[in-house]
Amino acid sequence: MESNQLLKDRLVIAPEVKEALQQGKPVVALESTIITHGMSYPENIESAQTSETMIRQEGATPATIAVIGGKIRVGLNADELTYMGKNSSIRKVSRRDLPMIVAKELDGATTVATTMIGASLAGIRVFATGGIGGVHRGASETFDVSADLMELAQTPVAVVCAGAKSILDIGLTLEVLETHGVPVVGYQTQAFPGFYVRDSGYGVDDCVEDVKEIARAMQLKWRLGLKGGMVVANPIPEAYEMDPVLIGKSIDEAVEAAEAQGVRGKEITPFILAWLHRATEGKSLAANKQLVYHNARVAAHLAAAYASLETQAAE
Repeated sequence: MESNQLLKDRLVIAPEVKEALQQGKPVVALESTIITHGMSYPENIESAQTSETMIRQEGATPATIAVIGGKIRVGLNADELTYMGKNSSIRKVSRRDLPMIVAKELDGATTVATTMIGASLAGIRVFATGGIGGVHRGASETFDVSADLMELAQTPVAVVCAGAKSILDIGLTLEVLETHGVPVVGYQTQAFPGFYVRDSGYGVDDCVEDVKEIARAMQLKWRLGLKGGMVVANPIPEAYEMDPVLIGKSIDEAVEAAEAQGVRGKEITPFILAWLHRATEGKSLAANKQLVYHNARVAAHLAAAYASLETQAAE
């Protein structure tokens, strides 16, 4: 079977998404791990639907990505969203897992890395998420570094996020991104955000006030033949920012608990998020949802700006 036919059989783009892409309209990718591993049912479905609604309200088309029955689905309908939300046992799938999950015709929730892969295969250039993965604390001994960083180094998708997850070693995460030539652009901020807080203590490569400038940089980056994506760091809205001391203490306790209980690899993030939810009496989850919604809005604006530039270039 030729590669194009094989891809056609395994990549399913929802009609609404396909039409938007064919017409050069803005599309924003969304991940599915946040549905299966980030929140419990039915809150996870409600949150996913809210993110999609906000993207539509800003004039773009949402495309939540997941693997269902061995097919990479770009854009989920209501039934598929509900299916993902009700099945917390669905495997979390990163780049290394994707070939076997597809080959075995199984289900998989896409991480940042695999959402970028699915988006790129479909021709989507903007992706909204909560926070990217990165270098975990103690990585000098564990070598625990998220595949998200390697994906950003090679896949042409701009990721709008509230920085890196605050459970990580932010400084080392930024060093790895720099090594691999991934631009880290602050949207209306000179500070790299730390997920629940607006300032992680580290800066960004460049600060821009208008998404049109980011869109232009995206277009030029890829037309210059520079591979890889871009991190668009968008801080959590000030009204929902958490107390840095409280969240910092809670994260330290969660990391210690994970180590003590032998939690490793892809299970670390869900474990720590659940710990924070309990420790902050639900405040961390509320903040998590608000930063995702904020990223969805900004991503819709960025996708519109990029689509406009591409349309102009084609004329």
